[in-house]
Amino acid sequence: MEPVVIEARDLPDAWFQCIYRIFEEGGVHGYEVERGSFEGVRRREFDLIMVRIAHPGTRPLIPDIPAGLGIPAPTSMEYVEDYLQYLMTDRKRENEVYTYGERLTNPRVSIDGKEYAFGVNPVQRVIDMYRKGRGTNQAIMEVGMPQDILLDDPPCLRLIDTRVAEDRLHFVLYFRSWDLWAGFPSNLAAIQLLKEYMCHEIGVEDGSIIAVSKGLHLYEYTFGLALKRLRRDDA
Repeated sequence: MEPVVIEARDLPDAWFQCIYRIFEEGGVHGYEVERGSFEGVRRREFDLIMVRIAHPGTRPLIPDIPAGLGIPAPTSMEYVEDYLQYLMTDRKRENEVYTYGERLTNPRVSIDGKEYAFGVNPVQRVIDMYRKGRGTNQAIMEVGMPQDILLDDPPCLRLIDTRVAEDRLHFVLYFRSWDLWAGFPSNLAAIQLLKEYMCHEIGVEDGSIIAVSKGLHLYEYTFGLALKRLRRDDA
């Protein structure tokens, strides 16, 4: 596995750099999905990537697609705001096995028909910890659970680690699997809004996001869209 490191200015820049880099050689491989979402579909995937975004709060939070390219935008702020509810509340649709929100803000979750009680709201707990003092390494919000290995579609986002340094709140994320075309910009924009809420509650400034994944990928059906965004002749 060959690690790839990307230094980005803001969220749209991070997305564009990842789109560009995934078509390069080194640190990227292709394969057909045998288990998981879109079985039988080929995808290109980074072996391991770390994306550091210096100013994730810079607007706009999502990529802007030039009109002349004739391709749809990968996401919208309407979708991001709806996804934020998925992060911040325990609202669950009928066909959903879990939501990130029930694990980040709700003390009780259900997995495979069984309920697990935590008795704690991780987001609020982190806010309370930093209100009392900034010198800690314990302020981590875990999404993943050991029982997730039993799910057909386990959570992609596994943890949001945090640090307050120089009066700024920084996030460190880990995604086990991550759709680059639409998931990456939608997830990061919503997570940034969550971070801004926590900054306000703690009383600190906004900081960076560092995102790590061994599964950031593009599905074959989005290759053409991505190449058009790059204005590549082979689109």
